[in-house]
Amino acid sequence: MLDKTIGIPCSFSVTKDAAVSSQLDSIPRIKGFLLIQISFNNCTISIQVRNIFFMKKKITIGSRGSKLATLYAQKVKDQIIKSASFREDEIFIKSISTKGDQIKDIRLSEVGGKGLFSSEIEKQLLKKEIDIAVHALKDMPVNETKGLITDSFLERNDPREILITFNKKKIKDLDVNSIIGTSSYRREFQIKKKRPDLNCKLIRGNVDTRIKKLKDGLYDGILLSSAGMKFLKLDEYITETFETEEIIPSAGQGIIAIQCRENDDEVISILKKINHDQTYRRAHSERNVLKVLEGDCETAVGVHSKIEGDQLTLEAELFSLDGSERYYEKKIVEKSKFREIGEEIGGILKKKSNNSYKK
Repeated sequence: MLDKTIGIPCSFSVTKDAAVSSQLDSIPRIKGFLLIQISFNNCTISIQVRNIFFMKKKITIGSRGSKLATLYAQKVKDQIIKSASFREDEIFIKSISTKGDQIKDIRLSEVGGKGLFSSEIEKQLLKKEIDIAVHALKDMPVNETKGLITDSFLERNDPREILITFNKKKIKDLDVNSIIGTSSYRREFQIKKKRPDLNCKLIRGNVDTRIKKLKDGLYDGILLSSAGMKFLKLDEYITETFETEEIIPSAGQGIIAIQCRENDDEVISILKKINHDQTYRRAHSERNVLKVLEGDCETAVGVHSKIEGDQLTLEAELFSLDGSERYYEKKIVEKSKFREIGEEIGGILKKKSNNSYKK
C-alpha cells in the first residue's frame, strides 16, 4: 500500500445566497491549504480532499512602544509574512505603554519587578485586543501568566554585554572611582569582580536616553546588551564587547520571545512555523535555572548556553545579596536534555548558595 499526502496552498472567497440569515452577513476571506491524500491499495485508488483553514483575516501584534521593541515586533511580523502566507496589510503592530517604561528613576525591584514590562501587554492579550505579544525574553517574569503561553522564539541575537565610554577607554583603562551606569545587580557585581575600584550608579531609560546621560557627563561608562545596540544600528558607540565567558549575560538575553493565548490553536500553529529550534532549547534551559532559583529583579544571576553539534553547554553564576560571594556551575549534556540541565544547575546553585541570594 502506498499512501501519499499533498498540501496545496490556497486563498479563496466564500459567498452566500441572499436568503442566508443576516447573522452571516460577512464571511472573511479564508486562507489555508487543501490536503489531498492519495492511497493505493490492491489497484484501488482512494482520494480524500480536505480543506485546512486559517480563519483569521488579520493578526495584531502587541509590544512596548520603544524604538527597540517596535523593531522586535517588526521582525516577528516579517517572519510571519515569510513563513505563514500572510500579507503585509494583514498584520498590525500595536504599541502599548507599560509601567516599566514610565518609571525611570528607581530600580524595578522596588516597584514590582520584571512584570512591569509585560503585564499591560498580557492584559490586552487575555482580553483578545491583540493576538500575539512580543517581548525581550530577559525582561519577562520567570512564571507564565495563567491562560498564556510563551513557547516560540526567533533566532537568538548577540547575547554579549558591551561597554560604552565617552572617551573610548576600555574597562581596564578607566580611572579609579569612575562611575558606571547600570540598573542590574548582576552587571554591577560582575563589573566589580573585574574592577573593584569602580563605582556603579543606577541608570534607567531606553538606549538613546542612557547614551545621552553618558554624553552629558553623568557617567563615565554604561553597560548594555549588544543585541539592542546592533538592532538600533548604534554599533559605533560600542567601546568594548565582553565574551560570555568574561561576563555571563542574563538568561534569555538577545532572544525575542513570542507569547499568545494557550487555547489559540490557530496562532500557536502559525508561531510554530517561525520558531527557531536551537534558540527554543537554549531559552528553556536558561529559564529553567531561574525557575528553580525563583529568580526576580533582585536575583544577581547570569546564565548562558550554547549548542555545538548534539551537545548543549550551560553555565551559570549566582551572587549573594551583597555580591561578596559567587557560585558557579557549568555542565555539558546532550541537547535533548535542555530542560533537565537547567533544572539541575539551578538546584546545584541553590544548594551551594544556601539561599544567600535571597532576602
